[in-house]
Amino acid sequence: MVTSPFIPQFLMLDDILSRHVDLWQGVPFDCLDLPWRDTHPELCRWLDAQSLSSLQTFKESPQLLIDAVSAWLPECSQLHEASVVPEHTTSHLLCDGVWATGIPGRKWSQIQAFNQSLPPIKQGRWLEWCAGKGYLGRMLAVSRDASVTSLEWQKALCEDGQAYADKHNLAMRFVQGDAFSLDNRVLLDECDHAVALHACGDLHVTLLRHAVNTAVESVTVSPCCYHLIQHSAYQPLSRYAQNSSLTLSRHDLKLPLQETVTAGQTVKNKRFIEVSFRLGFDALQRTLNKVDCYLPVPNVQKSLLNEGFSAFCHWAAEQKNITLPAGTDFEHYQQVGEVRFHHVEKMETVRTLFRRPLEIWLVLDRAIYLQENGFDVDVTTFCKRELTPRNLFIHAIRKG
Repeated sequence: MVTSPFIPQFLMLDDILSRHVDLWQGVPFDCLDLPWRDTHPELCRWLDAQSLSSLQTFKESPQLLIDAVSAWLPECSQLHEASVVPEHTTSHLLCDGVWATGIPGRKWSQIQAFNQSLPPIKQGRWLEWCAGKGYLGRMLAVSRDASVTSLEWQKALCEDGQAYADKHNLAMRFVQGDAFSLDNRVLLDECDHAVALHACGDLHVTLLRHAVNTAVESVTVSPCCYHLIQHSAYQPLSRYAQNSSLTLSRHDLKLPLQETVTAGQTVKNKRFIEVSFRLGFDALQRTLNKVDCYLPVPNVQKSLLNEGFSAFCHWAAEQKNITLPAGTDFEHYQQVGEVRFHHVEKMETVRTLFRRPLEIWLVLDRAIYLQENGFDVDVTTFCKRELTPRNLFIHAIRKG
């Protein structure tokens, strides 16, 4: 049986998350009001007294939120403490900015931070999983004088990345292939270190499974987009997660991604317009269809939002084959949508308390799984959340 400091941390998170699923699971768009008025009346009264701007402040400042609601949810502090992981000690493996050509500034900073958090190993054979144009692999090749194999599904990205590497005499080899294909597991046997920066969902999970079943020396991932999975519900990796009572839908797995620290005010304003329009149309369709459940509509071109709520409703009705009667009171339903937006924000504010804890639960499941299969594992952050909220860093070295 594996002994690990991650296990008590995981079990504490699992216990609190499991006992409070009513506060964070479910779809806020489905709800016309706060669904826990009977079970948490004082919390609901406090939420009702908050403006949209104050709710936004609490969503962006978890500690402020914890201080505000701990009287009614006393386990918040414990939940927060169980969600803290240490910062990684960084190396001095810097890469000159001349190599940042074509890489957005924020992405370059993330790659730099990820590389500096890896062990300061020079040379060696590296595998870059889900490589895109090979930006991370480029940094590994330059800063470590390493040999890099970059696996990428899209042919055009492989061609662009290989052209850059050839032009600058970098020891990089691009392989076009499906990360889910067992055929590419051999790439791990051919490398010493496998890395994935923000590979989505089952893509990075597949890498971890391959690491367990090959001879690769070390594997390092920064997870992203936990909801992009092949099954309809989350498939736990470790024995401890498999024994949990939690069942996580794809919607549940989106919760950790609802971080807004990198969103500007313009983005937030556009979100208010789009979400209130969607909720207003939903109120209208509930009346017309005599139903009491949310009706999702497809993604909309943002330019349509500038044409107003009525234009949005006509577009959405067309998408759903709904006939809007003459004389529809669009102003009324727009106001309903704005009120419902406030309800959604109240629910999302409470869900904020469970956002990072759920992400840590998911990351610890991965870490414990690797420990169960013969790896020494560290879980840290590789950068500040202001650079990217997806800053968790799983580094595993095969024992022996």
